[in-house]
Amino acid sequence: MAMEQKVPKLNLGGSLLVPCVQELAREPLSTVPPRYVRADQDSVVISNTTSLTQVPVIDMQSLVSRDSELEKLHNACKEWGFFQLINHGVSSVLLEKVKVEIQELFNLPMEEKKKYWQQEGDMEGFGQAFVVSEEQRLDWADLFYMITLPTYLRKPHLFPRLPLPLRDTMEAYSSEMKNLSMKLLQLMELPLRMEPDHLKELFEQGWQAMRMNYYPPCPQPELAIGINPHSDATGLTILLQINDVEGLQIRKDKKWVPVKPLPNAFVINIGDVLEIVTNGIYRSIEHRATVNSEKERLSIATFFRPRLDGELTPAPSLITPETPALFKSIGATEYFNRFYSRELYGKAFLDLLRIPNEEGRNN
Repeated sequence: MAMEQKVPKLNLGGSLLVPCVQELAREPLSTVPPRYVRADQDSVVISNTTSLTQVPVIDMQSLVSRDSELEKLHNACKEWGFFQLINHGVSSVLLEKVKVEIQELFNLPMEEKKKYWQQEGDMEGFGQAFVVSEEQRLDWADLFYMITLPTYLRKPHLFPRLPLPLRDTMEAYSSEMKNLSMKLLQLMELPLRMEPDHLKELFEQGWQAMRMNYYPPCPQPELAIGINPHSDATGLTILLQINDVEGLQIRKDKKWVPVKPLPNAFVINIGDVLEIVTNGIYRSIEHRATVNSEKERLSIATFFRPRLDGELTPAPSLITPETPALFKSIGATEYFNRFYSRELYGKAFLDLLRIPNEEGRNN
């Protein structure tokens, strides 16, 4: 009798329940409530930014036909950890449906939203993430987070019960995001000179999650933050801007650089998992979301992650005597269970996995 395959248990833990910021922002506030004041943040004012500090733009159609575009992608992943992807092949009709229906999701009456609210001990649904103490300062944002793939990881009270037509739209969008992620990962293997299909093996049966973000207008945007500076625990993150309000910033050369999304482009960034697997050749970059006093901002981030029974370790084909492993190996399930048990801050968790160099300093 064949033994049943054991499925790794993913435990995202629970984020403490917090007030709905969208509802809070409906009040006639003149100041930010104390728990949302973030004196620990760098100024949200960006100065001396020029056209030279714009995130690289990659043309997907050219990637498959021109070596120069592939080299451009390679450099973007090494130097920036971020790029915008145009001509990506995802239907503009589908993207418009995603934008309209996510806006409608956040516009649902509070009584309807409560059906999809986070449950105790769980992070999925409406709420905030990574809130681990009652004293912790909060983001000026609401999110709707859910695992979308593989289907056996979906919560029965979330994805299957999304209002129509959003459920069908998210099904189609989820499939498109997986296909796009796999295409990009396989293209990245070429300039990295990795063993063929290494990334395919690690990510083909991986898991995908989506985070829909809502940032309401803020009475004192210089005191608040939409999302704390952090890097992503993913292979790739694909961000779609829902409306035309800017807010995403990345840390480049110790300065915060605003990202100005192109129409119907995806903003894509390298996650910590890919930094580990590429042995630091590709870099995950800290980024944050700022808020403003006049307009709401919405976006949806799709996180593409490795298979839960996989091992996160630098690819053997990238390890040589001259380029030793920079990171310890860790099982994928253990990695994510530990990541989600902490407060989200910078690259703190990835730094725990770094191997000290011979001088005793971290690489």
